[in-house]
Amino acid sequence: MAVISTERLDLIPMGPDFLRASLSGDPAAASVAIGATLPPDWPSIPEILAMRLEQLEAVPALEPWLLRAMVLRETRTMVGHIGFHTAPGPEYLEPWSPGAVEFGFSVLEEHRRRGYAREAAQGMMRWAVDEHGVRAFVLTISPGNHPSQALASGLGFHRIGEHVDEVDGIEEILELRMGS
Repeated sequence: MAVISTERLDLIPMGPDFLRASLSGDPAAASVAIGATLPPDWPSIPEILAMRLEQLEAVPALEPWLLRAMVLRETRTMVGHIGFHTAPGPEYLEPWSPGAVEFGFSVLEEHRRRGYAREAAQGMMRWAVDEHGVRAFVLTISPGNHPSQALASGLGFHRIGEHVDEVDGIEEILELRMGS
C-alpha cells in the first residue's frame, strides 16, 4: 500500500496486520508492521482500530482511505494518526456535502504544536485530489476543541452545520471545497 510522504512525515496505512497486532496487545508486531516506534500506551484508540479493521475485512479496497500512522521520517516515530472515515461520497454526507470525504486526525500530546496535523491533513487532501479527483472534504469538530478548530480554519474549512455524535456530543460540520 502506497505511503503518502510530506516534508517530514510518512503517512503509513494501518493495514489489517497492524490493526490485529495492535488489538491483540502485541505492540512489537504492530511496530514491525508499519516500520515505526509506537507510543508506550498504544493502542490508545482500540474502538476506532476495531471499527476500521471491521471495515477493511468487509471491503479491503478501503485500505488507502482509512487510518494512517503519522510517522516522523527522521526518527521513524509515530507522532499521531490521520485517516478518512470511508471512500468519497458516503450516503451520510449527502445532506451536507455531496461527493465529499470526511477525515479526522490526532497528534500525540508530546508531539503537538509542531505543525504535524496541518502537514498530514494537507498531504492527505493533496493525495485525494491528485489520485482520485476529490474536491470536497469534511471535518467534524467539537466547538470546544480550539486547536482543531483553528487548524481547520487555517486550512480554509468553513462551518456548514452541526450534528450530535453518539460519543463526542455536539460537533460542528466543517467543509472545504476545492475548485474543479
